[in-house]
Amino acid sequence: MEREIDVYSYQCGVMDAFCEMVHAGVKRIALSRPCPTREERDSYLPVAEELCRKYGVHCFLENGGLVTDLFPRSLNEGSYNLVFYRREEDIAAYRAIGEEKARLLADGAYRGAARERLAVDFGRLLGYQEDDIARLMAENSDREP
Repeated sequence: MEREIDVYSYQCGVMDAFCEMVHAGVKRIALSRPCPTREERDSYLPVAEELCRKYGVHCFLENGGLVTDLFPRSLNEGSYNLVFYRREEDIAAYRAIGEEKARLLADGAYRGAARERLAVDFGRLLGYQEDDIARLMAENSDREP
């Protein structure tokens, strides 16, 4: 007999696995599924808070999504995420990527090596191997202009 899994329960299971990976040090940070609205993202907060207590990790509320060339723009642009992390230095590194991108955009310098470095730094922070980062970037045809 086939069972249908509802989206909310599935995403809670994904968050559980990601929190466990962050706790174990497999990933420095992990992202929830991008949500199109703050309300949808916030509907996961009670579960996220319980998972954070269970695994001894923290949760940062991302408003607007961090868009780099690592993932398709349409996946994260204007989205709302939960970012799970264990150490303050890891969430600081995540936030620094967004701040550096904003500075580069303001200076008209978000291109070339600087743009690529931010995507690579983001991939490393997520725990991806160098080959996987390169592959994801090469396959991404939905980039910001």
